[in-house]
Parts: sequence; C-alpha cells; structure tokens
Amino acid sequence: MDKAVIETIRLNLYYGDFLALEEVNIRIHRHRITAIIGPSGCGKSTLLRCFNRMNDLVESTKVEGQILIEGEDILSDKMDLISLRKKVGMVFQRPNVFNLSIYDNLRFGLRIHRMMSEKKKIDEAVQNALEHVGLWDELKDRLKKNARTLSLEQQQRLCIARVIILKPDIVLLDEPCSTLDPVSTLKIEELLRILKRDYTIVIVTHNMQQAARVSDETAFMHLGKLIEFAGTAEIFSNPKEKLTENYISGRFG
Repeated sequence: MDKAVIETIRLNLYYGDFLALEEVNIRIHRHRITAIIGPSGCGKSTLLRCFNRMNDLVESTKVEGQILIEGEDILSDKMDLISLRKKVGMVFQRPNVFNLSIYDNLRFGLRIHRMMSEKKKIDEAVQNALEHVGLWDELKDRLKKNARTLSLEQQQRLCIARVIILKPDIVLLDEPCSTLDPVSTLKIEELLRILKRDYTIVIVTHNMQQAARVSDETAFMHLGKLIEFAGTAEIFSNPKEKLTENYISGRFG
C-alpha cells in the first residue's frame, strides 16, 4: 500500500483538563474514503478537526504528538494555517452556504486565497467545480440566485464544490448527511465515491450503514481512543475487538 497521506503518532488532545483524544495512531491512504464511527462524544469530530487544525479555534486546546500530512508535521509552529486549510478542505454537518449568489459562494475562496482574478478563469473554475458535484446542468442558468434558495442537498453539494474549487488534496466531511433525507443522502454518497478518484476523503458519520456503504476503511472510536482501524468489510463482518463487535451489532453499553 502507498505511503500514508495522513498519519497521527501518539496523538493526545486536551480541552482544558479533559483528555478528548488519547494515544491515537492512524494512517490514512490516498484516494480512499475513510469513515470514523463511534458513539456520541467519542472524539470522532475532534480527530477529524485535527487534520486541518480547526481545534485551534477552541480555547484552552492542547495537542501532543504528531500529525503528518504527506510527511509534514502540521503541528509545527511554522505551519501556515491558511495554506493547510486550503490543502485540507472541510464540509460541515449543516450546509453553511454564504448569503450570496451561487457564483459568489464559489468565487469567495478563490478571492481569499488570491488564486485567480481573471473573470474567464474564475468562470471556468466555477463551472468545473459545479460539474464535479453534479450541479452544473441544474444551476448554470441560476448562478446569480442566492445560494440559500437551493434545496438542502444542493446546498451541501455546493459546499463540497466550494471546497474542491480550491484544489485540495484532502476533503474532510463532518456528518455531511445528517440533515438530509434518505434519497439525498444516497446521492451525496454516490458523489463521494466519484470524488475519491481525485481526493482523499475522511468522513465522520453516526450512521453505520453509511460507513458500510461508502467507505474503504473504517476507524471505530470510544472514549477518545482508536479501538480498531481496518478495511470496512473486515470491521463490519469480522471485527477483532469485542468493543467494536458490540457497537456494530447494537449490543453497545
């Protein structure tokens, strides 16, 4: 297997005195979908947010150990967080479209990162991003409409487009389907399977069926610890740890 794109080494994270992640060691590989599952409060989202240092925004956070992105320790004081968050994009639980037009939602990141200023190039980037998430045909004549007029599923696709227009290497998704209906959820899952050809994807989900359907590898967490990490088929059919088996089978707690 190729070299890990993301690797954590003895990762501990504290919120004040509370140990939220304990001795987490994980290796995530390129062009795969990795799901992180576990009960509420187990550290799933905290681990995800380590990969682009979003936890830095929480007061009194302390991190120990190493987080390597393509071999570079992102916990280094020299790490440029703007560059990191461009390289490691994030999609949140609820669609967080800006109160702007569809076009301006997509142009926003390009302007912030000063990636391009020529209108023709921006137009091409907008079209390419919308094509990537299957929205171009639906929205090409509505680009001046406010993004908040879109359906929830379209808004979430737009949020994904807003991330990938910046050409990241890694896309993080924190329960991206939790506000969507089952049909919309399946559409987003199909989109993720297409996107993994170009991106490394890490998804936090409370939905075990979703993890089983969409991911190549699954990490099970409990009380801040990584209990088991393996191929998804193995985790769901032949887990090595009793705790994992109990969670998967619904006998948890």
